Amino acid sequence: MQPLLHGIVLAFGLILPLGVQNVFIFNQGAIHKKFRYALPAILTAGVSDTLLITLAVAGVSLIVLNFTWLQSVMLLFGFCFLIYMGVVMWRSSSEKQVEQAESYSPKRQIIFAASVSLLNPHAIMDTIGVIGTSSIVYEGLDKWIFALACIVVSWMWFFALAVVGKKIGQLDISGRFLTRLNQVSAIIVWVMAIFMGYQFMNLTFF
Repeated sequence: MQPLLHGIVLAFGLILPLGVQNVFIFNQGAIHKKFRYALPAILTAGVSDTLLITLAVAGVSLIVLNFTWLQSVMLLFGFCFLIYMGVVMWRSSSEKQVEQAESYSPKRQIIFAASVSLLNPHAIMDTIGVIGTSSIVYEGLDKWIFALACIVVSWMWFFALAVVGKKIGQLDISGRFLTRLNQVSAIIVWVMAIFMGYQFMNLTFF
């Protein structure tokens, strides 16, 4: 019971904060007329998180945390990646919902969702640094119950996020709410990038 509850609480704590991945899934639910059109993004995000959590619990976290140069590379890449994603999110705030829906084909959804999940060092560091190290206290079946709890919470969250996005999109006919959400999210992502840049400088030069 303890590893199950631990995994659920920890996963919610990591996944709740507003970030690139969450905003993208929310937006896909909001801009598409039918929920099933957002499924490529939801499924890709779920599979990506499942992969990251499995690797973290399997011991990849120990490898990453033992190499300072690898952490520096990830932080530098993360800084550049988040700056770029912030620009993309800010620009998308000026597009109309119909235009956004038409521009996000299933293929583009999959590519974008995979990139914000697997190429986002902030998400990787959270998964490896927090979930991976937290799993060390468990062994055998308990370790994988902990991992499964994190994975289930992740999948449930993405589906719920898209559903809420769909409801908001139906109510927000003018698109003003989504515009403001994208702008606020872009600012938050840029703040995260600055913090990651500070971590890189601190780890590399001090």
